Amino acid sequence: MTEISRKNISGLDSDRVRADFPILNLPGTDGKRPLAFLDSAASSQKPARVIEAVDDFYRTYNANIHRGVYELSERASLAYEGVREIVADLINAADSRECVFVRNTTEAINLVGSSWGRKNLRPGDRVILSVMEHHSNLVPWQMLREEIGFEIVYIPLTDDLELDLDAFATMVNEKAPKLVAVTHVSNSIGTVNDIATISRITHEAGGLLLVDGAQSVPHLAVDVQALDIDFLAFSGHKLMAPLGSGVLYGKYKLLDAMPPYMGGGSMIRKVTLEGTTFADVPARFEAGTPAVGDVVGLGVAIQYLKDLGLDNVRQHELEMLDYALERLESVPGIRLFGPSTLEHRSGVVSFTLGEIHAHDVSSILDSENVAVRAGHHCNQPLMHELDVAATTRTSFYVYTTKADIDQMIDGLHKANRIFGVA
Repeated sequence: MTEISRKNISGLDSDRVRADFPILNLPGTDGKRPLAFLDSAASSQKPARVIEAVDDFYRTYNANIHRGVYELSERASLAYEGVREIVADLINAADSRECVFVRNTTEAINLVGSSWGRKNLRPGDRVILSVMEHHSNLVPWQMLREEIGFEIVYIPLTDDLELDLDAFATMVNEKAPKLVAVTHVSNSIGTVNDIATISRITHEAGGLLLVDGAQSVPHLAVDVQALDIDFLAFSGHKLMAPLGSGVLYGKYKLLDAMPPYMGGGSMIRKVTLEGTTFADVPARFEAGTPAVGDVVGLGVAIQYLKDLGLDNVRQHELEMLDYALERLESVPGIRLFGPSTLEHRSGVVSFTLGEIHAHDVSSILDSENVAVRAGHHCNQPLMHELDVAATTRTSFYVYTTKADIDQMIDGLHKANRIFGVA
């Protein structure tokens, strides 16, 4: 297994990194080239060291945590809680107790809605979202609005497909929001939003800020203290960790004032037939047996990401983005979506190809062993704003190479040939 560290590479050598990912080194079949995996915005591939760490957990110290006094349980408990420290260091949380383990970003946002939202939102309150939110940061608030009766307003887009922060400031001045909940990076068009400015405007008005970090934490350096983020949600599976691992960060004073999200084992201090008192944060929000093996894998994935260096990761993705945009613009019929400024984008490119449906484009690319995403990407309101039913989305990560992008371009030319486009 190739070992990559910041001290022995200048930048990021994606060919060397790619060697760490078993699935990316499988031979092509039926005359196909090896897999060009360009769907990391949906879920990333896993390096061998993460796979091995999860395997080692189940082979050598699989046990339930926090309850057993035997050696296996104590070892598993130490490993699980050790990852909490690793997560806190990654996002610069002031206290590891501010990091709650969940399954994914969706669960983290639902936890905030069900716990903080039900306790604090009242009829007539204002919640501000944006038109580029993933359904995970739309549907929970719409459901809660039906229950409570607060108001939701949406930050519009500029012509360059960035959040209109002037319009946002006007919304805040018209009526102070209780909560602003926005994505850091759009999963569909790759826009990197100005969270520092959004945070300042929100807090000057007395509101709280929730950030969907699903597409930012794996790719950018995110400092919750510097950005003054109140809640941050992100998924491990987009960060080279196992499926089923995720994190909700919340400022301790906020979490400590919130009621439990679920009831059951592990989240209690004392239970009698008359009632229950609850455990301290974060155990209060981690009812039942957790996915210990997945959390162990999350810790190893974060260490791997830190070894690569987030600055290197960001620079590599910008290089892949620049190369991809240049090559895509040469494809007849291509229409690209996203900001014009490279630094305001992530390694995500959505496009349409003439009148060819996105699903057909994706299917033809699959025939060339290129994996991309097609559809509305859980962003139906954004697709409406773009006046398209669906797009094809390609997304890059640490293991993406120019050869992957070339393979995709060849597939797009094939799609045009099949549909009779020159």
